[in-house]
Amino acid sequence: MLFDTHVHVNAAQFSEDRDETIQRAFDAGVKYMVVVGFDRETIPPAIEIAEQYETIYAAVGWHPVDAVDMTDEDLAWIEELSAHPKVVAIGEMGLDYHWDKSSKKVQKDVFRKQIQLAKKLNMPIIIHNREATEDIIEILQEENAKEIGGIMHCYNDSVDYVQACLDMNFHISLGGPVTFKNATMPKEVAVEVPLDRLLVETDAPFLAPHPNRGKRNEPSYVKLVAEKIAELREIPFDELSQITTENAFSLFKIGKNT
Repeated sequence: MLFDTHVHVNAAQFSEDRDETIQRAFDAGVKYMVVVGFDRETIPPAIEIAEQYETIYAAVGWHPVDAVDMTDEDLAWIEELSAHPKVVAIGEMGLDYHWDKSSKKVQKDVFRKQIQLAKKLNMPIIIHNREATEDIIEILQEENAKEIGGIMHCYNDSVDYVQACLDMNFHISLGGPVTFKNATMPKEVAVEVPLDRLLVETDAPFLAPHPNRGKRNEPSYVKLVAEKIAELREIPFDELSQITTENAFSLFKIGKNT
């Protein structure tokens, strides 16, 4: 039984076969997932999918690339939607220095506002980080995000930053790159992260794991991620699956019987 903690089956890439894709995940043993919405377009379908399936949940937030587009009304809308019983986290949020649509200053401001909102709501946060690790850690520390914790989504940094994340009450989530042949950092992280802080994800439709790299990713492939981590840690796959699923239950405050 697996839990894909970060998936975008609300994306346009699944518009023609969304239900079939979700069923493939269920058939593969991926019983739970969190569908992440990150703007005006993707948040409503994330919640609709969560409403449709008993074991699927949603997260609502604003992506850093589009931070320049977020208004106070959008933030209030996210707060309103957070009360939905199937919404379990705020995000994804964070910093993305790869693209330059939104300035660093604007991204940081929007990031801080969402952390503050999540603290007000007492909900965990999902962090998007691209080429901005030190700034992200600094902001999380300054905003005392430790109070709520959350997920370092698709963690792609060295083990050097792992302890700082753990100290702030964050889980480390690994996806497709841990299966890539020449990706040494995620493999090192997969071994070093304490089992009680480890999560698995796909980030589908992006970052498909080997042997599907370069193709559309989908939630059923989280099994490939979990299998690789179990291999690296030299523990049974079933044990890794159970532990990461229970970690997600605890973080998102949901029960095993749902």
